[in-house]
Amino acid sequence: IVFAGNGPSGICLSYLLSGYTPYFKRHSVHPHPILQRKLEEAPEVSVLDQDLEYLSEGLEGRSHSPVALLFDTLQRPDTDFGGTAESVLTWWHEPDRAIPHLVLGRNAPGGAWHSIEGSMVTLSRGEWMGLPDLPFKEWLKQKRRGLRNNRATAEDIAQYYQHYVMKKGLQKNFKCGTVVTSVRKVSAESISNHTQEDLQEDGGSLWNSNEKSREVFQVDGFFKTVEGDKEPFSIHAENVVLATGTYDNPTWLGVKGENLSYVHHQLSALEEAVKNNSVGIMSDPVLIVGAGLTAADAILFAQHCSIPVIHVFRRRVTDPGLIFNQLPKMMYPEYHKVHQMMKEQTAACAGPYECYISLPEHHVLSFGKDKKCIFQDKNGCQKAYKVSMALVLTGSNPNLSFLPNDGVDLALDSDQPVNPKRNPIDVDPFTYECTQEKGLYALGPLAGDNFVRFVQGGALAAASSLLKKANKNPP
Repeated sequence: IVFAGNGPSGICLSYLLSGYTPYFKRHSVHPHPILQRKLEEAPEVSVLDQDLEYLSEGLEGRSHSPVALLFDTLQRPDTDFGGTAESVLTWWHEPDRAIPHLVLGRNAPGGAWHSIEGSMVTLSRGEWMGLPDLPFKEWLKQKRRGLRNNRATAEDIAQYYQHYVMKKGLQKNFKCGTVVTSVRKVSAESISNHTQEDLQEDGGSLWNSNEKSREVFQVDGFFKTVEGDKEPFSIHAENVVLATGTYDNPTWLGVKGENLSYVHHQLSALEEAVKNNSVGIMSDPVLIVGAGLTAADAILFAQHCSIPVIHVFRRRVTDPGLIFNQLPKMMYPEYHKVHQMMKEQTAACAGPYECYISLPEHHVLSFGKDKKCIFQDKNGCQKAYKVSMALVLTGSNPNLSFLPNDGVDLALDSDQPVNPKRNPIDVDPFTYECTQEKGLYALGPLAGDNFVRFVQGGALAAASSLLKKANKNPP
């Protein structure tokens, strides 16, 4: 089995395929009485070997995935009600159930968490960032640190994921500094004999004579050596897991001048500009386009550095779809502050906040070479502003260029590109196997699970399915 991606989804699945097996902890009580009754029916049978559809039936919560809700509520039974009830799972290491697998990733284990500005505070509560059987809070205590407002920094999380892989002894399955360039189906007969021998030495069950399928996946790519060279590789596997997340490809507006050097699509460009003193208190405003949390983070960062901001976004400030209207004020005071500014400090009426103007229900028409940007409001009125730099922070799309047709054929709507929120990969909800391509699995944002807390259910579903295929589930 080969995984493309070594973020939280990949780490969690590696843990479950390394023989770590969850059972219902005897004498523990789950606050959901129907689930409790189901768990008591077969406490000696691992959760991985039970009927996940049956166990997750009737659960409700903040995810559309039944298995995500199941695994989450087993680990954090009453967390949505502010409770701190212990997990009702106990973990046993059963090495004979381990399945050989390889986790490929560009960065150290933790994926995109290593690319995010380290001091950024997470949207989710710290305890929701943890992986199975190593609570994030306990790890943080060992560092003699507490959680600020129950939330953690990106640097903490990146370190925790690396620590998790070492602590659980998973590092032998991880190959970092790797870029996958192609995943495609090939016929088993077309693979040369010496490759077959190599695979058999690695314990691959690919060549069993009773194997019905004669097609396998060929995974090509390269890894970067210490000297900076690129060493190509080619691996064959019966099953491939796509867990590459969505951080790779920032969304473009598709307007004139967007490719000019002062227009950027990542928050890091603003941090860089501040470090280089190319923007500051006296410079022209920084334009920030977008109304999500990354745009809010950019505004907070600019405010902290006293840099003037023009903030342009398409929605109404009261739009219920706006993320700020869905966040509890108490837990997210800084995002609440940005929302207040968006409401009170429009170009039409000056408010109490310095160095900030909001332009709701506007969109960018063009970026000029002279750094003049033209916006249009809902009535067709146009405005022009001179800026020092522009940040277009309107989301990102996964980079699936290594799949045939960029993975579009795997999506729910196969006429549109894969998008974590609007058009995820179409998977079976109880195995996370792609509906259109057997043997290919998709986890995390690619399958529509956008929070660390909920990506783990996909790993549970995939592990259960892969164990059944490898016949490692007891009868």
